[in-house]
Amino acid sequence: MDTPITRAEHDEFAKRQDEENKRQNRRIDALEEMVREISSLTTSVAKLASSMESMLKEQERQGERLEALEGRDGEMWRKVTEVTGYIITAVTGIVLGFIFTRIGM
Repeated sequence: MDTPITRAEHDEFAKRQDEENKRQNRRIDALEEMVREISSLTTSVAKLASSMESMLKEQERQGERLEALEGRDGEMWRKVTEVTGYIITAVTGIVLGFIFTRIGM
């Protein structure tokens, strides 16, 4: 082990080391780019989740408002039906009253 190596052997070893370093540097650069892309994707997903949450809340509010509007229309229809029933009952009572008075009852 104490035998020295020649300059050519040293240069060959150094050349191989440089090539290995370059290869490793390219891999590290590619990994760093992937990490940046994943970080960007994570941020986008977080923004999307926040947006979806606000859309869900807005949709729930709109559903409540729609139910209130539908209920109001139904309530108005029931009132109109009720008033119409009263009018029909009154007219029927008047007509029957008129008929009974003519008959003499």
